[in-house]
Amino acid sequence: MSTSLIRPLLERVQAEVDLLAPELIEFRRDLHAHPELSWAEERTSAVIAKRLDEAGLTARSLPRNGLVVDIGSGSGPVIALRADLDALPVEDRTNDPWSSTVAGVAHACGHDVHATGLLGAGLALSSVAREMPGRVRLVFQPAEEIMPGGALMSIEAGALDGVSRIFGLHADPGIDVGTVGLREGPLTGAADSLDVLLTGKGGHTSRPHLTEDLTFALGKLVTELPAVLSRRLDPRAGVSVVWGMVRAGSAANVIPASGRAGGTVRMLDAIAWADAEELIRDTIDQIVEPYGVRATVTYVRGVPPVVNEHRSTVLLGQAVEAVLGETGPVATSQSLGGEDFAWYLESVPGAMARLGTRTPGGPTYDLHQGDLRVDERAISVGASVLSAAALMSMVTDA
Repeated sequence: MSTSLIRPLLERVQAEVDLLAPELIEFRRDLHAHPELSWAEERTSAVIAKRLDEAGLTARSLPRNGLVVDIGSGSGPVIALRADLDALPVEDRTNDPWSSTVAGVAHACGHDVHATGLLGAGLALSSVAREMPGRVRLVFQPAEEIMPGGALMSIEAGALDGVSRIFGLHADPGIDVGTVGLREGPLTGAADSLDVLLTGKGGHTSRPHLTEDLTFALGKLVTELPAVLSRRLDPRAGVSVVWGMVRAGSAANVIPASGRAGGTVRMLDAIAWADAEELIRDTIDQIVEPYGVRATVTYVRGVPPVVNEHRSTVLLGQAVEAVLGETGPVATSQSLGGEDFAWYLESVPGAMARLGTRTPGGPTYDLHQGDLRVDERAISVGASVLSAAALMSMVTDA
């Protein structure tokens, strides 16, 4: 089937997405109101499976929540489309009618948009399933927000078996709805988790020389580690150590016996990522040694950078243009954000793009914040772009 012959399928799928748009908005609002943390996406998986079943699509459950479903029976390539399901331990501050009903948990990263967009793509593609030259595999993946991420579990469970190419989208509140950010090569950074527990002999603040001044050592650690790494690693690697939690003591006149710092280690370069853990462990020991405290380091290797493959990026760009016109594709830069979609790209060619969710002229929100709002027109855009990418890839990969 040539590209020209598949265009009628693209048009029919686009029309189907347009018909589904009101339902998809309501579905996304339901997910937003009932967020679930990583590895706990039971309700989310169930309501998606129910809607797929109503459309005659049978989903296979992944071992720890999440779903995989194949659409079509063509002998051509299998194209995978992936969305993540989990929410964050963040308080929803939007006060919308569909705000989170779960205290301290919110879809503050747009995964409700991702999941609903993928559902819409699947429902639309099912309307032309018998005419597709290949198959589409929907991967509804749990636990993207924790390291090293649910992608590894999904791959181990066979999500990529037989797949020739994979695509994904991530909400971006920094670009307008109706546009999609594209970049060939590295799109995100590598991301690891770092936790350092310091222990020592506590005591009275009037006699620090008779103790191991743990709080002072902790202060040196949180300032010196980022400084040392900036001189030990190539600046072009973009290494960033940022602490999200620093905790020690409970009284102003007591030197505590333990303290903790936790944060993330991020970098743009995969080569630097391979060497980072050993260097960081050695540097931490050297920083705290003069103070006599002991450091217990928990270092979790998270995810490598998402590196978009050339041909897949071209196909995704063509899909965006087919859906949104010439103004749809926009350039985007590499970020330090981590994304476990990178693990899929370690196994098969593919690409991820940034789905614009900002209302033109409206405020710019930030991900992982409780006030995140999205322009819900992005849901249909995502569904249409993913559908088009799958159909166009079937033709070119055949």
